Amino acid sequence: SAFPGEGKSFCAINLAMSIAAERDHGVILVDADVARPSIPRVLGIDARAGLMDWLIDGAPDLSRLVLPTNIETLSLLPAGRRHEHATELLASEAMGRLLEQLSQRYPECIIIFDSPPLLVTTESRVLASYMGQIVMVVEAGKTPREAVREALATIAANEIIGLVLNKAEKMETTGYYQGYGYGST
Repeated sequence: SAFPGEGKSFCAINLAMSIAAERDHGVILVDADVARPSIPRVLGIDARAGLMDWLIDGAPDLSRLVLPTNIETLSLLPAGRRHEHATELLASEAMGRLLEQLSQRYPECIIIFDSPPLLVTTESRVLASYMGQIVMVVEAGKTPREAVREALATIAANEIIGLVLNKAEKMETTGYYQGYGYGST
């Protein structure tokens, strides 16, 4: 998202749960909003160590950091402890090694990252450089178009970017797709 409070963690959690419900894949949800992690609290998980600890401490065993949830096919890699050089750590070779280890150790899993807002921190821009696909969350009726454009410009090098309109109220429509937000108003 461009700003905090647009619902990116909510969307990341729901996307992860939706994919995990399919049973074709496992999902690892990574709380990469290292300044303001929220996913463990929302999921009711007591998390201490995580992503930043792996980067800071020199690669502890991932099986100790990737935590199970009450959904069998969904695991969580918490943000871990805060660090004043988070952007540099996320941009380091260690981050590349972490992603490689995650994909090798959990080849059946889809990895979903929840990142900080694009226009507030630099961590999200660094994280975007590692991602195969990006979903940007936009809060309906609140996020200015120019902020969306500016946020998208920060990750323009990524080829696959999708947008999710979040917090939209029911739209009055006519036509074949009535009730789904399509048609004329």
